[in-house]
Amino acid sequence: MERIRDEISVDVNHSHALTLFSRGFEKLFRQHYTEQFKDVVILCIGTDRSTGDCLGPLVGHKLKLIQYQNIAIYGTLDHPVHAKNLSEVIQKIEDSHERPFIIAIDACLGRTERIGIISIGKGPLRPGAGVNKSLPEIGHMHIIGVVNMSGFVEYLILQNTRLNLVMRMAETISSGIHFTIWKYVKNHNRNNMLKPKPKQESRLAEYME
Repeated sequence: MERIRDEISVDVNHSHALTLFSRGFEKLFRQHYTEQFKDVVILCIGTDRSTGDCLGPLVGHKLKLIQYQNIAIYGTLDHPVHAKNLSEVIQKIEDSHERPFIIAIDACLGRTERIGIISIGKGPLRPGAGVNKSLPEIGHMHIIGVVNMSGFVEYLILQNTRLNLVMRMAETISSGIHFTIWKYVKNHNRNNMLKPKPKQESRLAEYME
């Protein structure tokens, strides 16, 4: 795990990548999710139409299983958040959540030696910067995965990114977030900050009376 200023970097190829990511994410999450925030919003940016750009939707798809009242997931394989609807989704988040703490997740291109690196940092990310798109900055924390090298034909490079790498990064990010959120919920339920969603009673009970 590499620390650069307010950013932590983890190589997904490391044998203990999940542990390193979980520790780094938990450290920054606990530092920056303060009492001024209430809801936790995980915004996964990208499209399922491009192998290199599907990191966000894959993470969102895996995180859909988190069922807590104060945690919301935006951006999945079924309902991706991308350049065309990002502004609309940001407005929806602002309208739907009370004092949201936003964790933004996206893929990016970088130097060859940085491929496979997952960076966790404080502050917003700039979606689309790697493909010269001007989109609004978003996030109180950000997670960025370097999926391929940058160059002069970014769209072609994204299309030709290995799915194996993107899947491993998505698994590391989603599992690391899930472990941290679970521990946080378990330790803070007594304060009513994040509570599990109420379970629906089984209809089987009706026939057992």
